[in-house]
Amino acid sequence: MKINYLNIYNNLIKLTRNKTIFLNLKNNDTFSDRLIVLLFHFAFFIKFYKKTLSKDEAQDLFDFFIRQIELSIREIGYGDVSVNKKMKDYVNLFYSILEKIELWEDFDKNKKIEIFSDLMNIKADNDFFVDYFDKYNNFIINNPLKIFTKDIIELKF
Repeated sequence: MKINYLNIYNNLIKLTRNKTIFLNLKNNDTFSDRLIVLLFHFAFFIKFYKKTLSKDEAQDLFDFFIRQIELSIREIGYGDVSVNKKMKDYVNLFYSILEKIELWEDFDKNKKIEIFSDLMNIKADNDFFVDYFDKYNNFIINNPLKIFTKDIIELKF
């Protein structure tokens, strides 16, 4: 199966640009906050679709995704040393997120809130991220990978 990595990336970026997500942060959203939300989207995506993708396709998608993030960081104006350090931090963060959400369906709401609280400055009484990513997780489970490989789509869940 030929996969269009750019469309997958663009669709996940579109989800991350949802302004309602960032209303639930303690502070104004930053590039780092948006990147963390993008990494959450990608982690849920990989968690489910890794069964559909071959190891080579999954690795190619991961490499493409990380390369796009690196290009975005360079466009902001960071130098080579800073980019390398930040990319190492973001890749480690991605693996941490992936590990934390592996048993997402088995966690209670408090455990899910704790996952977000550890990584982001969310409002203390906020269940938004849990509700949002529960819906996103269900959307992924109920839709084929093909939906993400099309041009940018309207994802409603």
